[in-house]
Amino acid sequence: MTESQKKVILVTGGAGFIGSHLCERLAQDSNNRVISLDNYFTGSKENHVAGVEYREGHTRDIGAIVPERPDVIFHLGEYARVEQSILEPDIVEDLNTAGTAAVIDYWRTHKCKLVYAGSSTKFGDGGATRHTSPYARTKAANTERVREVGEQEKLSYAITYFYNVYGPRERTGVYGTVIEHFKRMYLSGTPCAVVAPGTQERNFTHVADIVEALVRVGEDGEKGEYGLGCEEAHTILEVARLFGCDDENTVIFPERAGNRMTSSLDTSKTRALGWRAHRSLTDYITAFTAEHARGAPREKRVLVFSTTMHPVSGRAEDAFIELAQQLPGVHFDVVTARFTRNINVGTDIPENVHIHRLGIGSPLDKFLLPVLGAFTGGMLATRHRYLFLWSLLASYAALAAVSVRYLRNLSLLVTLADQSVDELSASKRAALSLLISGTDQVYGTHTAQEQQVGSATRRALPRNSMGAGDAFANAMRFAYADIVRKQQP
Repeated sequence: MTESQKKVILVTGGAGFIGSHLCERLAQDSNNRVISLDNYFTGSKENHVAGVEYREGHTRDIGAIVPERPDVIFHLGEYARVEQSILEPDIVEDLNTAGTAAVIDYWRTHKCKLVYAGSSTKFGDGGATRHTSPYARTKAANTERVREVGEQEKLSYAITYFYNVYGPRERTGVYGTVIEHFKRMYLSGTPCAVVAPGTQERNFTHVADIVEALVRVGEDGEKGEYGLGCEEAHTILEVARLFGCDDENTVIFPERAGNRMTSSLDTSKTRALGWRAHRSLTDYITAFTAEHARGAPREKRVLVFSTTMHPVSGRAEDAFIELAQQLPGVHFDVVTARFTRNINVGTDIPENVHIHRLGIGSPLDKFLLPVLGAFTGGMLATRHRYLFLWSLLASYAALAAVSVRYLRNLSLLVTLADQSVDELSASKRAALSLLISGTDQVYGTHTAQEQQVGSATRRALPRNSMGAGDAFANAMRFAYADIVRKQQP
């Protein structure tokens, strides 16, 4: 068969978790010519597989990047994290609204078949969660747009719904998947981070089952909605128990907006194509824990750096105290400037917060903090196995945190809270840029703030792995940002 005779299949998001497996499966058929379009927002070139043509770019430019006429489009290339989308509505709008609008126009132009990867979030809690996050809202709207265009213009289409996919090539970090988070926590010996209430149910589905379903829908599915999920459901606490996390080494984090309790699953149309899920999550986790030993247990302890702390406080410090109150089982060692001699005034400090005040009780203490804080933090890090380091702001205290990061080989998270860089001098912007380069992760409470800091420092904010504390730090950061947002006027 010549190249011109082959079936052209386009996979958007083809370098991502599910997309790479789909590309690999499709490329195994010599009758297929498989093209991947990915902007590598969450995809990775490490996921490339043989026999696939890879093209880099945004889906809004799909017509220019992929001038060929495909026979089938599998549209997987969208933003795909529910709760994180609340912090990044602009990115969601760009990828899921503008990007998918271009894909739909491309489909209309070429009059091929479109298999759209919808989201099961629209079915959460009887449909109540459809509008609780930018992700759920945009995915539901796109589903309806695909159906509308397909019916009005008599185009071939099918809509699929994924249910908590797991398996090889899962992501970790802020855009990571549930099972991969638990695997990393298990291997590193960190406590299991579970979002309240823990009884929320999920239908976990192996990626190999998802890919087989997609192939069948691509071949035979037509003008319908196809649920792609394992019928067996597990609560998040049940998953934690499968990984050996009991009450002692489980930390319950505050409930998040957009987090659904249940989601209805209808696989009747997919089963009519001869498909069903064959793989069990229990078997998958059992095999994983049998092959890998659990890491040495780590303390539920975080080393925090803050230039000030109660009674001298702002939004960042107030949010931290509120978070600590919500996590009584986690201990926080706080390195801060004494700043004032009147240290008995202000909000009561929770019992799990241990403050190490440095200096003479003067506003000048902050200038001593980079040195004194580094020494004190380094000494504390010799006594405890911290999950990670955390600086509440990119400030004088963060300079001390960077030193401890290098001295003790611990990962550092910096949160920006209400920090602004509008009025910083050129020298302070340069110092901020240098500070940020020495951290592992920097996050604001919204994308506009992050873009402002990125523009001022002329560098992308780091999103590197936090190592052993990665999943726990992500849960902590999200809960903290949620409190900060609620405090804003």
